[in-house]
Amino acid sequence: MAEAVAQASFGKVISVRGSGARVGLLASSRLVPSAVRATVGRFISIRTASSTIVAIITEVSSENLADTDEHIAVASVDLLGEILPGPQRPKFQRGVTNYPTIGDAVELISSEDLRIIYEPSGSDQINVGTLQQDPSVVAYVDIEEMLSKHFAVLGSTGVGKSTGVSLLLNEILKSRPALRIFLLDVHNEYGRCFGDRALVLNPRNLKLPFWLFNFEEIVDVLFAGRPGVAEELDILAEVIPIAKGLYVQYTNTDRLGFKRVDPKTIGYTADTPVPYRLVDLISQIDERMGKLENRSSRITYHKLISRIETVRNDPRYAFMFDNANVGGDTMAEVISHLFRLPANGKPMTIMQLAGFPAEVVDSVVSVLCRMAFDFGLWSDGVSPLLFVCEEAHRYAAADRAIGFGPTRKAVSRIAKEGRKYGVYLGLVTQRPAELDATILSQCNTLFAMRLANDRDQSLLRSAVSDAAANLLSFVPSLGTREVLAFGEGVALPTRLRFKEVPAHQLPRSDAAISTMPSAAAGNDMHFVGAVLERWRGATSHRDVPNDPVTTERPLARTLDAPMLQPSLGLDPDRFSLLKKPLR
Repeated sequence: MAEAVAQASFGKVISVRGSGARVGLLASSRLVPSAVRATVGRFISIRTASSTIVAIITEVSSENLADTDEHIAVASVDLLGEILPGPQRPKFQRGVTNYPTIGDAVELISSEDLRIIYEPSGSDQINVGTLQQDPSVVAYVDIEEMLSKHFAVLGSTGVGKSTGVSLLLNEILKSRPALRIFLLDVHNEYGRCFGDRALVLNPRNLKLPFWLFNFEEIVDVLFAGRPGVAEELDILAEVIPIAKGLYVQYTNTDRLGFKRVDPKTIGYTADTPVPYRLVDLISQIDERMGKLENRSSRITYHKLISRIETVRNDPRYAFMFDNANVGGDTMAEVISHLFRLPANGKPMTIMQLAGFPAEVVDSVVSVLCRMAFDFGLWSDGVSPLLFVCEEAHRYAAADRAIGFGPTRKAVSRIAKEGRKYGVYLGLVTQRPAELDATILSQCNTLFAMRLANDRDQSLLRSAVSDAAANLLSFVPSLGTREVLAFGEGVALPTRLRFKEVPAHQLPRSDAAISTMPSAAAGNDMHFVGAVLERWRGATSHRDVPNDPVTTERPLARTLDAPMLQPSLGLDPDRFSLLKKPLR
């Protein structure tokens, strides 16, 4: 009896247009409990002869009502879909084929109808939380639709965005244990969120050889993010392919015998991902410099050699230039390690970017994005990968004058073509307005959390369909962990609340940090000394104590040849090239 009263109609349709309608709230609805909750953002149902139409209230007003009008208010609603009778049970479909007519009864949607709409249709559904309108109804997301057509999580700082990302990725790992995930962790906050299912990489335990960088990327490294000098770039463009050819000569000595092959005829370009040695690169530059008669014209060559040596000897770049003069084609090992092939129980990689030199972060991200896409391309997408980019606006900015062009191009390629090759994209940003709109438009599932900036809201409004655009008026007032979900991955544009995340899966930024001094915090000279040890260790070749969030022990970076020689099998004479004083 109570349910019947609760579901009694509180209004009727008074006008209909293409994608919406207007509902008059009856004066008698004051006696209906459901009418009290008939406010903006609520789902309603309109009963027609052949179906139940599902709509959402976008505006309620009592202005311009005649004194004799039977209505106490008028609500504007958007028509979203309809529940049709089925052979076994009713089924929900998007869009409206049977429009309501004037006078049709309007009710607040029942929990039963909501469950029909949001019920999981298969094993590809993950539980992300509950509906804001009815917490008893679980909100599911379709993984196949969300991943294969890309997704984005948008929200200001402090609204639970990182927690939401942790929730989504943990649920994806549960449902798709074979899917590989690569996460760019800008602030080093996700290291603990995925336990032993994730490999955590940082500059101390990463090997990313410099020869994997294409021409634009290595120039960005050598010139510390500044535009390159044209004369030096011309020299580099000439000698890098020759250095690659020389490496091929060394490795193919047995096959070629004593026949000398001109490195220029091998056909490599500056972008071909094959190894070369810095000693060969420098010797080629030095050889050209020696042929110059005018001493003043040698300055450009001197500067280029000095630039290469400076970066080579900078301990912060050890992840790139270790064994730079020893060689070795380790591309297969690097890709296998980075992208978890095979996964060996750890299908996820967390790349912590906070420890990298600021000057090379963009080029490192460019290399990672490019290799992820190219491997998917040349493997015909047989091993799917989800590439998640935190703070995406930093690498794919809307302003073409900001950031590193190749990085934006690499992210854009994944967004536009990645789904064909099994490379999926997840974007996370707090400033959607600063993100390239073309890239964002490729994300067909959006999770929008609280956004206070008008420009961010405007961009979001242009990225969603007309039927969902009115929901965006709720974005500035969303609570923590509340989210508006749009697109292919959800049954309807929905206001939902992410479920609670276990403490061990919370990003580090969610941990409570007390501002009150505490004796237990260890704020003494030993504590300060330990911090300085880690601080200095970040800019030296010494091995330092492990970061607690690192799941694998960092590789030693020492220039002591006797220690490395047994494990690497190096010739002491060739390895002596590495024993140079640090600058």
